[in-house]
Amino acid sequence: MNTLPHHDAAAVAAALDSHRLIEALRTAFARESAAPPRAQHRLDAAGARILLTMPAWNRDAIGVKLVTVFPENPARGLAAVSACYVLFDAGNGTVRATLDGKELTLRRTAAASALASQYLSRTDSGRLLMVGTGDLAPHLIQSHASVRPIGQVRIWGRTAEHARALAQRLGGGAWQVEATTDLAGAVAWADIISCATLATSPLVPGAWLRAGQHLDLVGAFTPHMREADDEAVRRAEVFVDTREGALAESGELIQAIGRGSITREHIRADLHELARGLHAGRQDPAAITLFKSVGHALEDLAAAQLVVDRAG
Repeated sequence: MNTLPHHDAAAVAAALDSHRLIEALRTAFARESAAPPRAQHRLDAAGARILLTMPAWNRDAIGVKLVTVFPENPARGLAAVSACYVLFDAGNGTVRATLDGKELTLRRTAAASALASQYLSRTDSGRLLMVGTGDLAPHLIQSHASVRPIGQVRIWGRTAEHARALAQRLGGGAWQVEATTDLAGAVAWADIISCATLATSPLVPGAWLRAGQHLDLVGAFTPHMREADDEAVRRAEVFVDTREGALAESGELIQAIGRGSITREHIRADLHELARGLHAGRQDPAAITLFKSVGHALEDLAAAQLVVDRAG
């Protein structure tokens, strides 16, 4: 009996180097595909336990990411979020493989930001500020550095000790890495600012931004969360992973639109339009660009296909 292939976290990590994954995402956003809105199911009366399903398909493959959120798990010594990806053959509907969902999500999220940066950040960007010290932070740093000549990295976190620990872990490599407690100064210093936090009130005000910067907002993924204020959104040329997702889930955009700071037309383009050459991205070296990512099932599908295809 044939055993269904499973690609664990180590196998997913080994297959998804930044350059290959970024190009796979570019191809995925440029081609025809489908990705219905993710479904959210409450599993208990309090609505704390959640099951998420995120399907997507193209002419070659069908995939769905299954995610559970159990907030009480850390007290048990378990992860609050667990995820698995199932990849099917589009021709006959059979299951091709299962994959570790967490590693897949970390790497495709960082690659999507790097793909956007290729279109939006200045090509001479050499200084990166990472706001946030969670699991996604090192992936974002590495992915941004794979597409721009990043030589210096500063890391800021709400807990200074966590920022110092991450800086120490990433130091000694291709970049000069240091932790900082001066967020305002670090924002002014950086060419690219990447945020991956669970902030519900802005960490990066628009008043701190300067001409030529690129702001990458990844962490806030509900209408009640935001990492930058209305002024930052208003001052920037705004791009998103998908218009539908951003207008449904991005707190930065939803709240700014609700207060009349911007309109929906403030969004210049999404990754579909950038990848298809329908918008050129950054055209003014002095512009402030902003990329808002809320995640998209198409990114998971492209990453899963790449893992399975590379495994043969």
